[in-house]
Amino acid sequence: MTRSERKWDHIRFAIEKRQNRSTVFDDIKFIHQSLPNISVNDVRLDHSIGELSLGSPIFINAMTGGGGEKTYRINKKLAIAAKNKGLAMAVGSQMSALKDKGERYTYEVVRKENPQGIIIANLGSEATLENAKMAIEMIAANALQLHLNVIQELTMPEGDRDFTGALKRIETIVTGVDVPVIVKEVGFGMGMETVEALSSVGVAVVDVGGAGGTNFAEIENKRREKTLSFFNEWGIPTPISIIEAASISEKISIIGSGGFLTGHDIAKGIAMGASGIGMAGFFLRILVEQGLEELHKEIDTLHNELIMIMTALGAKSISELEKAPLIISGETYHWLNQRGIDTTKYSCRSIK
Repeated sequence: MTRSERKWDHIRFAIEKRQNRSTVFDDIKFIHQSLPNISVNDVRLDHSIGELSLGSPIFINAMTGGGGEKTYRINKKLAIAAKNKGLAMAVGSQMSALKDKGERYTYEVVRKENPQGIIIANLGSEATLENAKMAIEMIAANALQLHLNVIQELTMPEGDRDFTGALKRIETIVTGVDVPVIVKEVGFGMGMETVEALSSVGVAVVDVGGAGGTNFAEIENKRREKTLSFFNEWGIPTPISIIEAASISEKISIIGSGGFLTGHDIAKGIAMGASGIGMAGFFLRILVEQGLEELHKEIDTLHNELIMIMTALGAKSISELEKAPLIISGETYHWLNQRGIDTTKYSCRSIK
């Protein structure tokens, strides 16, 4: 099977698999504020993630590219949506275009369609510094995403089996490129240990990519003769992963991704400690099944829902939403308690 065919397999299986919002999101509840003392017109959604200034905390997370004409058309439409709605956008792994220059156009279209937007390049942790510089140059990227996908590779029939030296390669890239580096999981979450290790080599932004969104173990298992079914249930749920990451250091900026489907989910993710929320499979399915106009409408809906929730809480900005008091219960509470994280810091805080 060619790399291009494998890319399209990933897209096809991701669309076929209905995304189920993680029930762990239900463990997180906002404390109602009867006197918010603000208007919807007071709410602003512009925010910063590390060195990146964004018009919205929502961004289009890495999906595809390198799969020929089909992935070109998807990236073109996603870039149009990003431009029209003021969202940042990450492309899928560019390694295919580094190995085959004929695939470059499937990524370059993103910058052509959105010349002034925030565009994020993407490579795996096997990348070299030279690879990183080429990927950034290819799309004039404002940042670089390095993805960690150990479980996907282990499940993939033709995947990698050697993950030694990844942290050292990440450190080399962080110190050797001129744009911010975001290290991202692809759907199995980051625990405290991983975030602490990344912070120790200079990584300032992590995307926890928690369990609950697109499940690449399930996708790769569809391509195996004998499945590794235990990996289908593997990983750290997104809300838990955000809180674990936030417990390490205030110097680390966190992006939450994995299973976000509504403005309510997004608001919870931000209040748990994420500076931004990445959405991939949810947007992809709407685009492929309903078209670009419906994707535009859905992004508007998410923004409107987020504004309503922030108004109800009295949060005029994303920074204030990050301080909204929360009650954490259920599986999330028990997990965090076992990991030594005190949840009362969320329940006893105040925006004011």
